[in-house]
Amino acid sequence: YFEKLNETTVQCNLCSTSFSYHKSTTSMLNHLKLKHPSANLENNTDCAYGKKQANITTFTALSWRCDQSHAERTVLIAKMIAKDMLPTSFVEGDSFKELMEYIEPVYTVPARKTIMARLKKLHIECAAASYVTITCHFIRQWKMESVVLQTCGMPERHTAENLADMLNTAAETWNLKGKITACVHDNNASNIVLANTALLEWESNPCFAHTLQLAINDGFKVSSINHVVGAASRLVSHFRHSTGATQALKLKQQQQNLPQHHLMQYCKTRWNSINDMFETKMGNCSSVTKLAEARTLELTDDNWQIIIELLPVLRSLKCATTALRGESEVSISMVYPITATLLSKHLKPVPEESNKVTEFKTAVSESLRWRLEPAALHRAGKAALISSLLDPRHKHLKFIDAPVRMAVREKLDKLLSNLPQNDDNIAGVEPRTSMLEVEAANSTVKKLCTECDKHIAMATLFGDYYMEKASVQTELENFILEPCIPPDQDPLEWRRVNENRYRKLARLAKAYLSVPATSVPAERIFSAAGLIVNRLCSRLSPEHVDMLIFLNQN
Repeated sequence: YFEKLNETTVQCNLCSTSFSYHKSTTSMLNHLKLKHPSANLENNTDCAYGKKQANITTFTALSWRCDQSHAERTVLIAKMIAKDMLPTSFVEGDSFKELMEYIEPVYTVPARKTIMARLKKLHIECAAASYVTITCHFIRQWKMESVVLQTCGMPERHTAENLADMLNTAAETWNLKGKITACVHDNNASNIVLANTALLEWESNPCFAHTLQLAINDGFKVSSINHVVGAASRLVSHFRHSTGATQALKLKQQQQNLPQHHLMQYCKTRWNSINDMFETKMGNCSSVTKLAEARTLELTDDNWQIIIELLPVLRSLKCATTALRGESEVSISMVYPITATLLSKHLKPVPEESNKVTEFKTAVSESLRWRLEPAALHRAGKAALISSLLDPRHKHLKFIDAPVRMAVREKLDKLLSNLPQNDDNIAGVEPRTSMLEVEAANSTVKKLCTECDKHIAMATLFGDYYMEKASVQTELENFILEPCIPPDQDPLEWRRVNENRYRKLARLAKAYLSVPATSVPAERIFSAAGLIVNRLCSRLSPEHVDMLIFLNQN
């Protein structure tokens, strides 16, 4: 409302009245109240910093509004730095300060530390944005394939009901209703577990990698093992934070002709890193022992012995983890064979080892049995065991008890019987050939006493229904009677070659062998090295994230 004519005089823009000005806005405020009562003083930022002795309430309100306005400008500057990827030192530039002084004379440009605090707050707000990625895995021409269906924002609460609605909507959008065998998900969150077990039509399949990690972490909770891990971690920290110790370690490695590997520190969220930490320690055992300066950093002989005995166990567990990571290979059928091998061989206590290592093995074994229940009959119908029976490498199911084995076969037989009978060549033996065998069998009484001819005789009595049932059983029995292929061979290639021999089994194999054992494919999209969702692109909207990930991953 006023224009400054000189250092001591101001002029009212409403009535052109001039009067003295001595760095106080009191006279200007009084003039506006008396001569121009309709003037909006609340939005007058120029007057907000004046000393208003007459009314402390008005002064407080104006000051608060000004502070709020300044805070908004600071946030805008922080957003500009974030979006345009400018250095934080930009606010300390003389030209920027000169520009802001011209645009907003009453605004003080914030310091670099203030901008950093604002950026951190913005980063937390962006990082708190929730996304859900859904990937689809299937077999086409006997090759494993996968696509990313969608990556959608999920601002609402992550309850089981909301997650179930989101998954159902995705299935309907992509016309997948009734075509989904199982949903693979993290098994450490009760909401997604409840959504898949109680609220959705498909089977819930917990991620085997998460299950194995939880079991191994239970082993590391053994106090004696946890103490060794802590001591090893402190020793690694000593070398990583001391330049002198690091240089001395390199010198010792050269003198002893050892590979110059850095000592690796472990990450609490990745148990594999404990194995890597122990591996690098064992490779530099003598150097590390001689160079440890403080007594508290040294590993005792007992600790070294535990590491030596524990390493083979950790290597086996690491192999089990990495064996199931391939997205282009069948993995779900290996869950229970790997579990059985770990329990019967690698986690089995031996008399020569220390009690502490035995405690670790026992803790991991008990956790695996509790989480996977390999001896439970109700597991017989799960995708992991059905796929093992369909896999020519593991179809004999020698890794589970006989009652569970029979239950799995009965479940598969039921699935085969429920397949639609709309393919003339769907059975392993064509119907016409079977009818000829019936006629030939009727001429020989002795052959009717055999089990095979009994099926044929019953088929003559009961017609096509029994023939279809017999053909299903014959196909499954013939498949089981064949020898297993070596574990390093591709089961999908075997299925491709023998597809015409086992047509019904081939249809089920495509449905079950395509299920991944882990949820790693979906999680990789949000990894630190992800192609789309990272800290440089956190300003993307959920719709753009979905579009970019879909295009990039497919």
